[in-house]
Amino acid sequence: MTDILGTVGAVLSGRAVPYTRPGTRSAIAKQIVDGPVAVGPAGLAGDEQGDPRAHGGPDKAVHHYAREHYALWRAEIGELPVLERPGAFGENLSTSGFTEAGICIGDRLRIGTVQLEVSQSRQPCWKLNDRFGRADMARLVQQTGRTGWYYRVIGSGVVQAGDEVVLVARPHPEWTLQRLIEALYRRMLDVATLSEMLTLPLTPSWRRLVSGRLAQRKVEDWSARIDGPSTAD
Repeated sequence: MTDILGTVGAVLSGRAVPYTRPGTRSAIAKQIVDGPVAVGPAGLAGDEQGDPRAHGGPDKAVHHYAREHYALWRAEIGELPVLERPGAFGENLSTSGFTEAGICIGDRLRIGTVQLEVSQSRQPCWKLNDRFGRADMARLVQQTGRTGWYYRVIGSGVVQAGDEVVLVARPHPEWTLQRLIEALYRRMLDVATLSEMLTLPLTPSWRRLVSGRLAQRKVEDWSARIDGPSTAD
């Protein structure tokens, strides 16, 4: 199958630098890159992650965020400077044409000459709070479902602004990322849904999360991820 989902508006990359809280680093402030950018199993050439334990790696090689969400954020939280251009959410790819409702777990895409596979939606962390100057920003991203998502790279190549996003295969059409986000953050202990999720090609961290909920019948603690370390010295 081939189906054009949308178009790349910007490709972004960033270097890890000291961040807002003592001892932390981040590459969330990514900059637009002109021209073709090489993409391999580790992500975009020149792109970095401040905390490799939580970001990057084969299952989070490329971060994608829908440009459509920016207008909604401006309407809800105001005309913040960070929302004036792509990159507010630390994304590598900014596109128009589709959102979490139009992409599924395991989808295989071609963008430029790069072959990608949708691995998971983003689990927002406290670094968004500091980037936006709002203590609740990560929670808002999670609650709205406007999280963005990650790819693993299954075929290296190059990508650039103007490239079409082409759907090559959709093995799990009933499992949009919107549905997965609903299960993770709203219907959090729906046993039937969680059990069905385990039949999907989940990343190891998601498989542990879902298995843990089923085994313990409770939701994991999000506070460290969403609130982060203390800002006190």
